[in-house]
This record gives sequence, structure tokens and C-alpha cells, in this order.
Amino acid sequence: MRKNRFAASALAAGLAASLAACSSGTSEDPSGEATTIDVWLMRDSVTDAFLDEFVADFEADNPNTDVNVQIQEWDGIGQRVVSAIASNDAPDVIEVGNTQVAQYAASGGLTDLGDKVSELGGADWIPGLAEPGRIGDAQYGIPYYAANRVVVYNTELFEAAGITGPPTTRDEWIAATTTLNSGDVQGIYLPGQNWYALAGFVWDEGGDLAVQDGETWKGALDTPEALAGMDFYAQLQALGKGPKDSDEANPPQVDVFSAGDVAQIIATPGAGRQIVEANPELEGKIGYFPVPGKTADEPGAVFTGGSNLVIPVATSHPDEAYTFVAALAGDEWQEKLAVAMSYVPNKTTLADVLADDPGAAAMAIGAHNGHATPNSPEWAAVEANNPIKNYMTQVLTGADPNEAATTASEAITSALSGG
Repeated sequence: MRKNRFAASALAAGLAASLAACSSGTSEDPSGEATTIDVWLMRDSVTDAFLDEFVADFEADNPNTDVNVQIQEWDGIGQRVVSAIASNDAPDVIEVGNTQVAQYAASGGLTDLGDKVSELGGADWIPGLAEPGRIGDAQYGIPYYAANRVVVYNTELFEAAGITGPPTTRDEWIAATTTLNSGDVQGIYLPGQNWYALAGFVWDEGGDLAVQDGETWKGALDTPEALAGMDFYAQLQALGKGPKDSDEANPPQVDVFSAGDVAQIIATPGAGRQIVEANPELEGKIGYFPVPGKTADEPGAVFTGGSNLVIPVATSHPDEAYTFVAALAGDEWQEKLAVAMSYVPNKTTLADVLADDPGAAAMAIGAHNGHATPNSPEWAAVEANNPIKNYMTQVLTGADPNEAATTASEAITSALSGG
């Protein structure tokens, strides 16, 4: 009798997992027993009910393959994955954070799935998941699911200010926020160090946080495009009372918004539920819209967080592993996952499945212009002692933007070169 085994473990995993399907690898070992594949998925990336349903369906479709899912913890997952893919006993499939793929691929321990992109529908993958999984011509990470920031707003404050609908361009956004920022109401609560929001504005201007020059990476906050993004951030940040020297977690911006006198924050849609939990009087008064772009025909650029599915080179069951990934990353299960978890599915063509979930629907629209952090294996070193945050505070408190950007860019370059 076959059994599904779900083992919880204190290992650490990352924000990305989902797999794609094709080829029905159904090899059986010489004893006649079904082949067992080991899969690492991250804590809370899916519900138990979804996982039970998916695995039961997968095993029914692949009767010679059993699935052993091990749930990993986020804390410390990086080193655990590095060790696993370097071993002779690696899992067959691993969910990893989309921005972690470059780090793992640099070791040579991930399978290049570039020849599978077409059959997996890669032409429709959302860019913020597909691009981090691609290194040069190789595709190591298969997009699993995504999440990105939207504007969460107080519909009652918008109505009181005479604003009848969400803004669709940056200019409209500034105008609406200026109107809202009156009396005791903050037009927007935007702390000075929300560097993910800044990154979107920089990308909108055609800039980036860092760029690759041959085999090396260098900071790029001092380019005219990046400076223009920081200038827009400063305009928006001034239309509220957000602290200039902290980020959205200090204090938690959900707590600030729930007081009822803040018109907008930039957050993932899950913030809406947290706001209502903190202040039930705001039930029915929370709305969502994509971060506006420079023109109405394209939403503003946003950082896309999420997961990719990878297959270690050391897998003992490459065909079965690929079949598993192809199924989980395929349209049927992507639609079910999006509904179950309010995630953005891995393809732009599947966004309509979220139409009945206002927050997720706004997120899916924004995902069309999603980006990831620079695809350097050393990017984690930048975030560890984040010079972007210090740069933002310096500019917002009166420092010369060019000088502050140059200093921050030099720090980013040093971190990306292992300095």
C-alpha cells in the first residue's frame, strides 16, 4: 500500500517552490517498489489541504512515484540548501526564494532546465520570477508563485476627499495624495527606508540598484535614472508623517494605518486583513490598487518576491523530479494555488483567476511589471548591512543626493565583490 509522507523538519528553506510538469518519469527500482522523490517545500507556502490534494493527484497520475514532502523553515535555509545541493544525497526538488537562485546556481549544483522552458509555457512567466531563475542562457529556477506590493488605501478617506477612483499614473497619485494630506489625515504613510518601494521607482525610470559589467557587479544608485527614482520617492514621502530614519516594520505600518487617519500605505495585500484585525471598524473600508506607473498603460514597477522550484544536479530521480515540477508549475495547479493562497500565479495569462479577490487582483496586475533584485550571487551581502536604507535617510534629511548616492553605490560594489 503506498503512502504519502509529509515530514516536518527544522531545516531552513526559502521563499520559492513550485514545480513544473512534463515527461511522466515513472521509472521503477529493480525491486519493483515505487520510486520515492524527496521534495523540500517552505513553511506556510501552501496549506496542508492543498498539499494533500496535489500529492494525491500527482501520485494517481504517476503510479510508480511516491512523494515525500519535507517542510522546511525559512530561518537558516540558505546554508541548508547550499549543503544539500553539494551532498550526494540531495532532495530531488527544492523550493527556493526567487532571489536566492543565483547564489545556489553559482555552486554548480542546480540542473539547467533551459531546454524545458518552452514546453512549460515560459513565454508567459511573470518576469519577476523568471528572470532571477535565469543565469545567462541557463534556466535553473522554474517560477512557482509570486507576491508583490500594492497600494492599500482607506476608501472612506478617499471618498471624504472627493476622490472617486484610484489613481492610474504617478502624476494622478501625487495629486490625490496631496489632496488627502490635510488636517489630521496623512496622505500616505511612507517611512524613509522602504527600499523595495524605492527600487520600483528606480526601475520605472530605467535605472537599477546595481548593474553587471562583464564578470563584476557595481552599484548604480548614482546614475541619473536612479536619482530620478529617489526624487519621486522624496516627493511622495513628504505627503505624510512617515519617519525618515526607519522602515515599514519600525513601527509596523499596519499598526499606524489601523488608527484610521492614514489614507495609504505600500504593502502586500495581506496587510488589509491585518488592519481589520487590529481595528474592526475599518471592515469594508479597505481598498487596493496597483502602484501607479508613469503612464496609465502600464502599472508601476514592483519588487516581486516569491519562489522558484529547482532540481539539484545530485538528484537520483531527474525524470520524476521534473515531472513533479511541471505539474506543480502547470496551469491547473497554479490556478488552484492562487485561489487557495491569494498568490500571483507564475504566468501573466492566469491573472484572471484572482478577479474575485480585490487585493490579489491588484497584485496580479502589478506583477506584469515585476522585477527582482540584481541577479548576483552576492546580493545577500548587500541586504545584510543595507547601504540603500542609509542613503535614503541621508537624502530625506537634506544630504546632497549625488554624494549620498555615490557613497551608497561604492558600498554596494564592495559588497558584491566580496569586500
